[in-house]
Amino acid sequence: MTNTKRQELSDRALKVREHIVRLSTNGGCFTGASLSCADLLVYLYSDFLNVRPDNLTDPTRDYLFLSKGHDVPALYGTFVELGFIDKARLDHHLSTDDHIYWHPNRNVPGVEFHSGSLGHLPGVALGVAMDCRMRGQDNKVIVITGDGELNEGTVWESLLVASAHQVNNLTLVVDRNHFQANVATEDLIPLEPLAPKFEAFGCEVRRIDGHDFAQLEEAFSALPFSDTKPSVIICDTVRGRGLPSIEARADRWFCNFSADEVTELLKELHSQEATKLTSETLTVR
Repeated sequence: MTNTKRQELSDRALKVREHIVRLSTNGGCFTGASLSCADLLVYLYSDFLNVRPDNLTDPTRDYLFLSKGHDVPALYGTFVELGFIDKARLDHHLSTDDHIYWHPNRNVPGVEFHSGSLGHLPGVALGVAMDCRMRGQDNKVIVITGDGELNEGTVWESLLVASAHQVNNLTLVVDRNHFQANVATEDLIPLEPLAPKFEAFGCEVRRIDGHDFAQLEEAFSALPFSDTKPSVIICDTVRGRGLPSIEARADRWFCNFSADEVTELLKELHSQEATKLTSETLTVR
């Protein structure tokens, strides 16, 4: 990857993070989780997937399913920067007059399927991948899960079927930010060693830094990893990436900042100097 391309993607990811921060007020959103996958979504929609505002109904397009649907602010931001939706729609966040909400809705151009109840979209993506293959098409089908989401048995059931039917056009991507809601994954239900688990379910696995565009390019350009197996890419990420004041914090999963805090956090994105936050944290049990 050239330095020019890397800078272009970094600049776009920064703008996406700005959108996420702005959505983190007046009701809030899942800020920490969204920031961890911003680079991944920017890379996929900018450089990898055959998905554009003008081909959203083309049956030969590629498919991305955001199974960890609470990360949708990162998806909204990416769609704004690439022209899928108008920036003004983000002002309608949580309004009953629009479909810009805490989870993906198919009434937003580019969203392939509703999600929110975790563990469901790997099965949906598997069905689409099998349909594409039966039609003789070479669509790429990507499904992004959270790491805590891997506690849902439907994820593994889908992989068993994908492996049994050798669905090699399906790729499962894990946003491995090491948190599930307000708890570290390894303190709740330990996931590691993660790669061998996927391998035992018949997948070909690679693990990368999910914030490194060069590593993202190297991994995704090598797909499919096998002619007979589904592929898995584990992306090691940091919850709250880009905001030192909330990075890797269990209590900053969902955030509802004041307008003044949003102003300071936008400055923090550029300066990387942590700001003092006074808004209450949300704990989910």
